Amino acid sequence: MNTPRQSWLMSRRHVLRGLGATIALPMLDCMRPLRGAATPGAKRAVFIYLPNGVNTLDYQILQTGADCQFSKGLKALERHRAEITPISGLHHPNGLGHHHGCQGIWLTGAEIGQGKRNSISVDQLIAEKMAPHTRFPSLEISDTGRSLAYNRDGISLPAETKPGEVFKRLFEAPAGGAEKERETLRRRGSVLDAVLDEAHDLERRIGNEDRGRLDQYLTAVREVEVRTERADGWLDVPRPTIADADRQRITRQVSPNAPGDYFRTMYDLMILAFQTDVTRVITFSSGDEGKGLPIPELGINQTRHALSHHNGDPDQLARLTQSDAFNFEQFAYFLDRLAKTQDADGPLLDSTVALYGSGMAYGHSHGNANLPTVVAGGRKLGLKHGKHIDFNVGHFEGYALGEDGVLQNTHYGICSRPVNSEARLSNLLVTLAQKMEVETETFADSLRTLSQLES
Repeated sequence: MNTPRQSWLMSRRHVLRGLGATIALPMLDCMRPLRGAATPGAKRAVFIYLPNGVNTLDYQILQTGADCQFSKGLKALERHRAEITPISGLHHPNGLGHHHGCQGIWLTGAEIGQGKRNSISVDQLIAEKMAPHTRFPSLEISDTGRSLAYNRDGISLPAETKPGEVFKRLFEAPAGGAEKERETLRRRGSVLDAVLDEAHDLERRIGNEDRGRLDQYLTAVREVEVRTERADGWLDVPRPTIADADRQRITRQVSPNAPGDYFRTMYDLMILAFQTDVTRVITFSSGDEGKGLPIPELGINQTRHALSHHNGDPDQLARLTQSDAFNFEQFAYFLDRLAKTQDADGPLLDSTVALYGSGMAYGHSHGNANLPTVVAGGRKLGLKHGKHIDFNVGHFEGYALGEDGVLQNTHYGICSRPVNSEARLSNLLVTLAQKMEVETETFADSLRTLSQLES
């Protein structure tokens, strides 16, 4: 079919550059392609990690479906009931028994250990698809610098920790201006060309096994080459102008030692990145498995790691529940901001899918089944919400409740070993990848997509 040439079609970036402005304009009719040649609206994905699991006894939702009663740990998300889906029963088969290694495979599902390398994380699979549309293919942030993102070689990408520094990289032109940056990119390109030429010459003189290793290396070099070319293409596109109030709020000094302020500043930064379309893929690790932030605001001076090793102490369990509720309240704030912030097609929440969860459930014994998992947003991506999906149901005798209706300690068993072997976190990851236009039928050890989450 021949698509009519749309000579009237005006590029949004061309308008910004032509007007000499650096402020994002609203979407105009003359910027929209004809229906027959329409490209999808911006789709965004964010992945947020909670270290060391939760107090599973206060976290577990006991009912399935739309009429479920939110647990004590999840109560903060009640106001977003229609826009979220808590999911129970998921696990990574390759993560079982890996203790603190589960954070590294939360978004990869890879089989690691004994010299085995990690694989690409789902966020980077999505970033490859989204990269042509944005200045930055993805954004990796963390309170410690440990990233959730892994490239195709299974190498962890560096994460940034300070909101002010991230803001400068995203929204401020580098010192020396575009020409200096272009010269740097050209030097990098020359080095890459020389490396590729030498590698191709070497390729003709080595054996098959070495050639396989070399091909893997060349793939990484070509990825850098593509990113370099894209970066050069963005040099003449002005960065968006940010309101002074937003700039001051995000670039002020904030510290992980005040996690409420720190988390909300990071979430504000993520909103700004999505709103200005500088990136469409973000990962945020709110702590490492070996630590996790204490919460002085609540009088909790222990790390989440220390709290998770509670040995059944009721006071420590109560503090862990407080920490859980606090972290989910920060996530609820992020959803508030997504719902209130508009882009050309409506609230950001409708075009953004957010995955919040942990690679561990029962931290005391490093149990990594029945993973805490919440999916939010993405209505325009084809996701439906408003109910609790429980993959444990039908595979065990039911949640063990005491006479007071409180979940009993025997619940720890299904948080350490899965009762449903086919309920894999990778099933969810491949579903989200497909919603973000990644053309794949499988991811890691996935068996199928989650039809229960699709509209």
